[in-house]
Amino acid sequence: MTATPTTHTATPATPKRHRARLLVPAAIAALAFTATTAAADTSPTPAAGRTATAHDRRAAEHKPKAMLDAWLRLWNGDFAQAPGIISPGFRVHAALLDGGDGSSIRGVDGLVAWIGQTRAAFPDLRFTIEVPPLVDGHYASVRWTATGTYAGGFPGAKARPGTVVTFTGTDTLRMRDGRFAEYWVNSDTLSLLTQLQAL
Repeated sequence: MTATPTTHTATPATPKRHRARLLVPAAIAALAFTATTAAADTSPTPAAGRTATAHDRRAAEHKPKAMLDAWLRLWNGDFAQAPGIISPGFRVHAALLDGGDGSSIRGVDGLVAWIGQTRAAFPDLRFTIEVPPLVDGHYASVRWTATGTYAGGFPGAKARPGTVVTFTGTDTLRMRDGRFAEYWVNSDTLSLLTQLQAL
């Protein structure tokens, strides 16, 4: 999610027929995770052990959704979300307006600074989910819409402060050890620049 110049725990081994990775909505992926994990767990365990395992599975099922919810809150200005969901080695892949590829944006601090820079030009910028997230193994993808009021300061923009802009994009994230480790973003920069009269 960007307007600037510009999950995952290991699962137990499962039979081969259950290993196919299909790109499905997060809710279906969670159900598939439950089914394949339950099918793989054939060892007898005491009742207490089964309860703990079922609890762990339920937590794992909701982890990508919880991470994506926190990701959305982070982009909506809740920077306190970052340390819990962003890996120290977090990397960004983005075509920036200054010609950069996003590789200079690293870790929690780099991402928070980048989001802060974005929000400086659009202080009330609000991201909403346009299409439910898709989860495929260690990857999640979500389509979003952003709306905000231009406050000025965008390079080359002739639009007046107070201009409301709306643009869309898609985030793809790689999850590792319960945090986001890598991020690819595609946003409709052409639409944004047109609304800012920067072309």
